[in-house]
Amino acid sequence: MKQEPNTNAEVNIHLRARMQDRDFIDQMAGTVGLNRSQFMLMSALKEAKNTLLDQTTIYADAKTFQKIMDWLDGKATQREIKGMKKLLSAKAPWQSG
Repeated sequence: MKQEPNTNAEVNIHLRARMQDRDFIDQMAGTVGLNRSQFMLMSALKEAKNTLLDQTTIYADAKTFQKIMDWLDGKATQREIKGMKKLLSAKAPWQSG
């Protein structure tokens, strides 16, 4: 699963690591045909997106879950429609431009 490198890099990101961690990262990057920087950036972005998705998960007991489902299935108010339009017009944090 080789990813094409992004050649539009604008900033540097620096970090310190143990030698054994660097060597392991290099080894795993090589298995997918990437260099260390490409692999680390791809991995960091994947984890950042997963963190974002985790923050949008709703945990609720059965009664509360049913109330949420009823609300979601109900007709949207004008305020909710306005909010949805605003959300749909916004760019995601990982989109450039």
